Amino acid sequence: MRFILEIIRIIAIFTILGALFSGFLQLIYTNLHVTISNQNGWVISVSIFLLLFVLYRNKIQFSGWYSGKKMYKLSKKTTRLLVILSCCLLILVPFIH
Repeated sequence: MRFILEIIRIIAIFTILGALFSGFLQLIYTNLHVTISNQNGWVISVSIFLLLFVLYRNKIQFSGWYSGKKMYKLSKKTTRLLVILSCCLLILVPFIH
């Protein structure tokens, strides 16, 4: 039962925080006069997903209902790599046509 509650919690967290991050990024790109189309929209979605994944694995997973043996933080190298990749994708968005 705890596993199912944790899955529901993950879906809710990714949905709510994903929508907030997406709205924030749309506001920034609108102020920079960048139009978001289908070609660059997926890049933003992947970037947001990577950031949320890092946030969940390093912070949020330890405050939930599920407590399994495989609960550990991402390594610093992996965390840096994913955050840098995500930031590069966000910077790349205005240049995709």
